[in-house]
Amino acid sequence: MTDRITRFITAINDANLDAFVLNPGPSLTYLTGLHFHLMERPTVALFTASGKIGLVLPILEREKLNGLPFEFEMFPFGDDPATWGSAFQQALAALNLQHGKIGIEPTRLRVLELRFLEAAGSAQFVDGSQVLAALRMSKEPGEIEKMRQAAQIAQTALLETLKSVRIGLSEREIASELVIQLYRAGSDIELPFQPIVSSGSNSANPHAVPSDRLLQDGDLLLFDWGASKDGYFSDITRTFTVGQVDPTLLEIGAAVLAANSAARGTGKLGICAGDVDFAARDVIEKAGFGAYFIHRTGHGLGMEAHEAPYIFAENDLILNEGMTFTIEPGIYLPGKGGVRIEDDVVVTANGLESLTDLPRHVLPIDLFQA
Repeated sequence: MTDRITRFITAINDANLDAFVLNPGPSLTYLTGLHFHLMERPTVALFTASGKIGLVLPILEREKLNGLPFEFEMFPFGDDPATWGSAFQQALAALNLQHGKIGIEPTRLRVLELRFLEAAGSAQFVDGSQVLAALRMSKEPGEIEKMRQAAQIAQTALLETLKSVRIGLSEREIASELVIQLYRAGSDIELPFQPIVSSGSNSANPHAVPSDRLLQDGDLLLFDWGASKDGYFSDITRTFTVGQVDPTLLEIGAAVLAANSAARGTGKLGICAGDVDFAARDVIEKAGFGAYFIHRTGHGLGMEAHEAPYIFAENDLILNEGMTFTIEPGIYLPGKGGVRIEDDVVVTANGLESLTDLPRHVLPIDLFQA
């Protein structure tokens, strides 16, 4: 049994659970190294408090189980949906899980698999997300190195993309070039998310989708993008000016830069995650733009673009060494534009180390086009 699975079994027992069930996804890959597609056929892994592991999966996936470094029992099924329920019933019976309390990831377990599990017995399915979060939040050195590489790949890709940006290009065209450059720089095929490229008033939408809007003189141009290295992600945001912009936009850029710096300087081992949020929010509120900072200061990062820990004001989670997350304050003025500056950081014994090092100032884009 691997060290990660051993720690997971211990955590299941500490949480007074009889088992934990996982869909294909980052947590299952983290524990086992297995990769499955979520599709119309159900797939689950069952980890019991006693240490037994069961895998319910389509028979066509069984070759993926060759050479696994842990013992398991397989419950395969064919393509006839009428037989799928039987595989779940066999699994729960063999693992003695028809009753009891089983942990799930609410954001991952689908209704498809849940209904088969419910029909196979009378077990109670409860939110176990904190069990896995506690395991995955503090990254091992190898994980941090992959994230560092993902950050460097992303930064290289942006610098190459900026060379071709010009007035008259659409957000969609710029985003397409960025995706190409991410792959050229060495990103895995699966990106953490589709890049956000937003210009002008569109940059006031934190989760804008690249559109056919053409880049104009006087615009802010915001990039929110990331790369993947061996399954670990980066997530970065930088904002640039195009020509002469409204002085108010430069003012919010300065406030966001100061907020980013304050949060990175505040974060350290042993403080609350909420204190990092407060440090950024306090700067923006004192600058008079508090009403326009409309999201948390950051979120955890790793095998998922968003995972624990979440950096919001009310979070009293204590920061521990190895935790990785973003710091991304922003100010968004409806109808005018927005600025966000986002870095990826890791908690160390000496404070927060930034895995990202591109210039953070809101700079003219032509500085990167020489």
